[in-house]
Amino acid sequence: MISELRGSLLRRSPAGVVVDVGGIGFSMLVPLSTFRELGDEGSDVHLFTYLHVREDALDLFAFITEAERSIFRALISVSGIGPKLGLAVLSGLSPEVFHRAVVEEDMGLLTSVSGIGKKTAQRMIVELKDRFSGLDVSSIGGAGGGREDTGDAVRALISLGMNRNTAREAVLRVQSEAGCDLPVEELVRRALRRGA
Repeated sequence: MISELRGSLLRRSPAGVVVDVGGIGFSMLVPLSTFRELGDEGSDVHLFTYLHVREDALDLFAFITEAERSIFRALISVSGIGPKLGLAVLSGLSPEVFHRAVVEEDMGLLTSVSGIGKKTAQRMIVELKDRFSGLDVSSIGGAGGGREDTGDAVRALISLGMNRNTAREAVLRVQSEAGCDLPVEELVRRALRRGA
C-alpha cells in the first residue's frame, strides 16, 4: 500500500492534486483542508495517503496530516459512507472538531456538513463513538486547522435565511482567509458580508 508521498506539486485544484515523485505523476483526491495547506505548484510536499480499491478503479486520497487520514479511514468504515462523503466531512471539519462532534453526539455540527443528514450523522455516532472515546486525535500526528466554531456559525447563517451550502462555503472562506480563531459572532458577520 502507498502510505506517504514526498515530491513536487505539479498541479493543484480543489478536486485533486498531481505530485511528481521520481518522474512519476501521482494523481490524488484531497479534502479542502489539505488543498488550502498546500503551497504553490512546484513546491515540495509531503502527503499521507490512502489507496481505495474498488472493482473498477484505484483511487489515491491524500491528506496533509496523519490525523486527517485516520479520521478518513474511520469515516469510510461506517456503513453507507464512501470516500467522497469522507472527503466532504474533512473539507468542513478538522479531525479534532469531528472527533468532538461524534463523542459529544453533536448532531447539529455533523449535519452542518453538506451531504450529511440526520440518519447518516446518527450512524456515525453509533459506529464511531466507542472507538473515539479513548482516542486523543491531537496525538495522531498533527492537527490541521481547528474549526470548532464552523457548525455554530453555519447554523446561525441558516437561521438567518442563507441556504446550507452557501453558509458553509462562506464560513470556510472566512476561516481560511482570517484564521480559525475568530469568535462565532465575527465569523457570522464576515460570512454574511461574503454571502450578500
